[in-house]
Formats: sequence, C-alpha cells, structure tokens
Amino acid sequence: MTALPWILLGLAVGVGAPALWWWLRQRDAQVASAARARVADARDTVADWPPTATRLLTGPERQAFQLLTAALPDQLVFAQVPLARFLRVPTRYSYGDWLARVGQLSVDLLVCDRSTAVLAAVEIRPVEASARSLARHKRMARVLEAAGLRVVVWQEGAMPTAAQAIRDALLPAELARLPAAAPAAAPAPRRAPVAPASPLTRIPVGDVQAPGEPALPLPDPPPTTWFSEIDTPPAAPAPPPAGR
Repeated sequence: MTALPWILLGLAVGVGAPALWWWLRQRDAQVASAARARVADARDTVADWPPTATRLLTGPERQAFQLLTAALPDQLVFAQVPLARFLRVPTRYSYGDWLARVGQLSVDLLVCDRSTAVLAAVEIRPVEASARSLARHKRMARVLEAAGLRVVVWQEGAMPTAAQAIRDALLPAELARLPAAAPAAAPAPRRAPVAPASPLTRIPVGDVQAPGEPALPLPDPPPTTWFSEIDTPPAAPAPPPAGR
C-alpha cells in the first residue's frame, strides 16, 4: 500500500510533463504570432511599401492579346484574372486554404462571351521555366480543367497567327466555324473648342501622349515568381525557451 502514492506520482509526472510541455509550446507560438501581427499592423501601407505603376502585361502577353482580339472580335478578352474571380468552390473545407493554394493565381488571358461567361484560358509560357513555376501552372491548369474550362498553352515566340486556328483552339465547334463579325470602325475623335489664351497667360502643358508617338516608358509587370511564397508552408512554431 505504501508504494501506491509513488505509482500515482509517477503516472502524474509521466502524463503531466508532456501535456505541460505541449501547452507551453502552444502558448509561446500564440504569443509570437500575436507579436508578429502587432508589428504588421503598425506598418504603413504606403510608407513601408512605396508603390510603382507597371505595365499589366509583358511583351509576349501583349502580343497574344492582340492576336486574340483580332481573331475573336465577337468575344471578350481579359488579362491577368485571378482564379477566385471566376471560380466557385464548396466551403466544406477552408476557403482560405484553397485561396492560398491557387485562388490568388491569375490566368494570363481569359476568353469570354459577351455575357462574360468563360470559354477558355490562355497561358503564355517562357521558353525556359523553373520546376516550381511549371508545377504551379500545372496545378492551376488542373483546377481549370476540373471546372470544365478549356486551357490552351502558347509558347513565347511560337504563337499561332492564323485567325481560324486560334478560333478552333479556343471556341466550341459551333462558335469556331461561325463567320467573325467585322470590327467596327472607330469614330473620329472630336476636339473640344479651346478658348484663345491671353497674351500674358502661360498655360502649363503636362506629359501627354499624342497619337502616333511612342508609348510612355513603364516597367514590366512583377515576375510571377513573386507568387512562389503562396506555396510556401507556414513555419513551424518556435520551441519553448530552455529551462521551462
């Protein structure tokens, strides 16, 4: 009978010590997470991340956009559309997890009908791409195909130029063979009357772009590798300090 208290004490230590260690580790992880959140909230959106305007599309993407709009005058073409904008998923599991996996990724070019119903997605691939980029695009293509959408991949420097070939690749058969409507002529721009300036008045002129002049310089879009951190698993919680 005298050994029973010692047995109970040993059981309490054997069970309680791991439970205490797990509780301390969870508490430290929550404290660290709250500290990171406070630091993030204290940052200024503009001062800490000064924004700079860039082009929406890269050179190959602009070329593909021109090919699509010329071959598909009856359809609408949108650029850089996030998957979360035109896909719906059930909420059986965490929507945030799905959003982190693929929802924030963008389709290079999206072909829609006049009611904005999606017909096909066009992805522009560089000649050389990293294994991680290819895996990300493969995952996105799998999601689009599971939604019943057509996915067409064009290689930079080897894009189709024949209008009918583009229509056959992107549109359903009943639409691809319909004659494309001729693009409407753009109306001539109307100039508003300008009152003559006083001889003593100087009118400041801003940086305007006249028709026929080269486009104003803008940097290219951010590289798609910026989105690689979306696939990065969250860091494991830090171990508890020694001595606890």
